[in-house]
Amino acid sequence: MLPETSAPGADLTARFPSTPRGAQLARRHAVRWMEALGHTPASDVSCALALVVGELAANAVRHGRVPGREFGLRLTLDRAAALLRVEVDDAASAKRLPTDAPSSYPEGESGRGLLLVDVLAVRWGWAPRRPIGKTVWAELSLETPTLL
Repeated sequence: MLPETSAPGADLTARFPSTPRGAQLARRHAVRWMEALGHTPASDVSCALALVVGELAANAVRHGRVPGREFGLRLTLDRAAALLRVEVDDAASAKRLPTDAPSSYPEGESGRGLLLVDVLAVRWGWAPRRPIGKTVWAELSLETPTLL
């Protein structure tokens, strides 16, 4: 079962349980949304979107989880600028903010996800949410192939 979302159109807004299953559903939901917009699941942009949403959602679940709170996903398509914006919000305090240098890289078993986002995105960053939490965002190009 998919979560409730905003009305169909160029934007998608949805909330998911702050669990590994919720992160998986967010990724699947994003790929289905792209397919409805004419990008097959095997297209470069859809694959890049799946990886970025999967990583940001997993980080929201792993590092930004607050019991009883969901995480949010917002996808915005700007055809004029040929950009797809991904936003994932969570309820974690400002003490847990993403960095561009994962602490366990390169020898650790984890910590490479934001490096992947950095490679796939035109740009990415984060912003605090009011009254609590943060939003991590990434912008993907619709024009240039993003995967090798």
